[in-house]
Amino acid sequence: MPAAVPSSEATSEFRPNSGIRYGPALALLATLFFMWGFITVINNTLLPHLRSVFDLNYTQTTLIESVWFIAYFVASIPSAKLIERVGYRRALVTGLLIMAAGSLGMMLAASIPSYGVTLAMLFIIAAGITLLQVAANPYVAVVGKPETASSRLNLVQAMNSAGTMFAPLFGAYLILGRSKAGTSLDGAQLTAAERLADAHSVILPYGIVAVVLVTLAIIIGRFPLPAMGSSSTRAARAERKHLSLWRHRNLVFGVPAIFIYLIAEIGVANLFVNFVSQPDIANLTHEEAGRYLTFLWGGMMVGRFLGSALMQRIDAAKVLAAFSIGAFAVMLVTVFSHGTVAMWSLILVGLFHSIMFPTIFTLGIKGLGPLTEEGSGLLVMAIAGGALVIVQGWIADSYGLQLSFLLTALCELYVLFYALWGCKPTESLPAPQFEAIAAED
Repeated sequence: MPAAVPSSEATSEFRPNSGIRYGPALALLATLFFMWGFITVINNTLLPHLRSVFDLNYTQTTLIESVWFIAYFVASIPSAKLIERVGYRRALVTGLLIMAAGSLGMMLAASIPSYGVTLAMLFIIAAGITLLQVAANPYVAVVGKPETASSRLNLVQAMNSAGTMFAPLFGAYLILGRSKAGTSLDGAQLTAAERLADAHSVILPYGIVAVVLVTLAIIIGRFPLPAMGSSSTRAARAERKHLSLWRHRNLVFGVPAIFIYLIAEIGVANLFVNFVSQPDIANLTHEEAGRYLTFLWGGMMVGRFLGSALMQRIDAAKVLAAFSIGAFAVMLVTVFSHGTVAMWSLILVGLFHSIMFPTIFTLGIKGLGPLTEEGSGLLVMAIAGGALVIVQGWIADSYGLQLSFLLTALCELYVLFYALWGCKPTESLPAPQFEAIAAED
């Protein structure tokens, strides 16, 4: 949720010939998008690992991810208020240090080992990521020339996809590849000593992550990031007094669209390793399945480039509709087929999911004018929909893992509804204007 910038940050308005260079700042900020994508997707290999270590059922396993996304809902408003108080650069540093503290806590949880401490530490890491999301997204959008805002956002989102693509390899090698459960076929029974040894395999990767995060915090803390001027703050209360978010159909239906889409994306990613490891699907070890997860996230990166190109010529809502139909079709194949066909159809859904979040987000704030920031805040909070992946975990325990992906197929149908009708704006207001300024302390 974008927040007001303290007036102390405003030093001089941006002018085309002011000599301010935004490239180094954007390159540095791109590393943040990479890191939160990377850390988020480590969960996809961490979950099957913790399922073995703590002998969890699918409901308990998906509760881990639910706690992660509850943090988005809980931490978004406090994050916005913190940004108002300390500014964007200090907020970014704070977010990185919170994530580093959570990563160190994961090392403690692995040493004990403790399921409860693991949940608490993952919540802390996710709260740090939420602060980065709330600060970095609007910052990248407004810093620099307005006409190149879309280009900047696409660039850093590509770095986010790169992080999600690399994380499964990291997790498969340093977590699953160094554990007994990760290198055994699905269903293997572990002794208490083997479970303890497997738990300790988390210590090294999270230690590496903590070091990287602290290093980034130090660099950003010392880097002269360009600051944003007072015109980038929320529209005046008087201007918004007689306006209502709920009169914009595209936002009203867009918030549940984000919420429901996240259930689908997170459910597929979190249960992927367990699904393809099953004897009647691909019969892989968790380590081998973790490597295939890279293709799922790689498909999302390719799909974003493809979708971006298509939207240059085709209406975004039509592209979203086509991708949602494709996602629904491959999920039906996943549910009703077996062997490698089911595995590759589940991988393919990553391609179709790729454009959904950014496209729904863009369509949701279209025509909101001075209400854009409030609408954006609601859409960011809707990311908490990922917490309801626990529903799929319950379905998997009750009716089988493969049938649980019918929930994903139903989610795709809501996205199709949104693309065909829900995203049509009922009112359009002029967009707010932004300007950048020289440098933040």
